[in-house]
Amino acid sequence: MQASQKPEEIRFESSLELLAKQVVEGFITGLHKSPFHGFSVEFAEHRLYNNGDSVKSIDWKLFAKTDKLFSKRYEEETNLRCQFVIDISSSMYFPNDKYNKLTFAVQSTAALIYLLKRQRDAFGLSLFTDELKLNTPAKSTSVHQKFLFAKLEEVLATSKLNVQTDLSVALHQIADLIHKRSLVVIFSDMLQTANNSDRLDKLFSALQHLKFNKHEVVVFNVTDKTKEQEFDFENRPYEFVDMETGTVLKAHASKVKNAYLSQMTAYRKNLALKCAQYKIDMVDADMNAGFNHILEAYLIKRQKMS
Repeated sequence: MQASQKPEEIRFESSLELLAKQVVEGFITGLHKSPFHGFSVEFAEHRLYNNGDSVKSIDWKLFAKTDKLFSKRYEEETNLRCQFVIDISSSMYFPNDKYNKLTFAVQSTAALIYLLKRQRDAFGLSLFTDELKLNTPAKSTSVHQKFLFAKLEEVLATSKLNVQTDLSVALHQIADLIHKRSLVVIFSDMLQTANNSDRLDKLFSALQHLKFNKHEVVVFNVTDKTKEQEFDFENRPYEFVDMETGTVLKAHASKVKNAYLSQMTAYRKNLALKCAQYKIDMVDADMNAGFNHILEAYLIKRQKMS
């Protein structure tokens, strides 16, 4: 496997589509050297003709060369439906305007959409804060891909402060809107449920709603690991601001570190246990670790669903 490209090493002046192409093609190049050798990330242009297929789909030029009947595959043909669900609330703009959790989530989604398109799978997009802001059906066309990339570019161009999140409300809405069995991929920092057992119960009730409807679910728990999990701040006073409520807390980093780490560790452990209980895949997605672990986690899930 090639070394994972880190976000800061990629040319961000390129469009989101070019960025996704660069990430995916670099990832695929390294696949043959990795434990994922044998995974199919290329789509088949043809399949063997079966009795009952429309004769209009037969590739007669290929028949002339091979003396075998093959049907062409068209863009509306798909094997998998994938719905990407992205948290666009204010906490996702941490740690700064240059590069943050939301940027990482958007670019990861773009790379996965590019990969799905190569495989002729279908993809849809849902954006949410404390309610569902956008929900598109899953399609596999080039026009749909460009439409979703344009929507993702809009997300990157917008900054929202003091916008709270409620993943449970959005997931219940999405469960009601997706009518065909799908893989639901969620990008969120999951911080809206911290230290609130009632909200955590509501979240898993919404996730159960998806599971009850026969959907598979993968949660990419997006974090700035150094700051949010390890609380790696200088030993000095800080002014911590809740990005969703605007609440300000003045504290010395060393004096609150142990209490913070204790609560954060307990919360993350509880979240992981509940995901395991409900058979939901939760993947740690450190925004500074590059994109390969995101693509690998998707391929593992995709192979299990084959």
